[in-house]
Amino acid sequence: MRKPDLPILVVVAGVIEHDGRFLVTRRPPGVHLEGFWEFPGGKCGPEESLEEGLRREVREELDAPVDVGPLILSTRHEYPDRIVELHFYACRLTGAARPLLGQEMRWVARGELTALPFPPADRELIAQLTGPDAPAPAGRTAAP
Repeated sequence: MRKPDLPILVVVAGVIEHDGRFLVTRRPPGVHLEGFWEFPGGKCGPEESLEEGLRREVREELDAPVDVGPLILSTRHEYPDRIVELHFYACRLTGAARPLLGQEMRWVARGELTALPFPPADRELIAQLTGPDAPAPAGRTAAP
């Protein structure tokens, strides 16, 4: 049962894939879940659609325009201090990405995703991307 005092955060993330490698970034020191790897994205503003929020977040984090494709997965996870409602979209970069917030950025092979520490809220997506019947996301980048 949900604790009534926990804030609910709506978060969007882009699953950007090229030739079996996924673009991931590492959460910097001093932020919630520091040191964990994640798919680029962030909190969606109250007046934004999920797709608008994702385009803005990728631009702010990686200085790159992105085409937002189909929804891959929506999930909820309750942390001790918040509930995260997370929406993962297949995306395609339409320009070069470069980290703007001091975060580490990598292109990671599909088989290496399980070796990296991801937040608990991402577990279902990682399982979907690395499972035996894992389909590649529809979005593709021009080049890593």
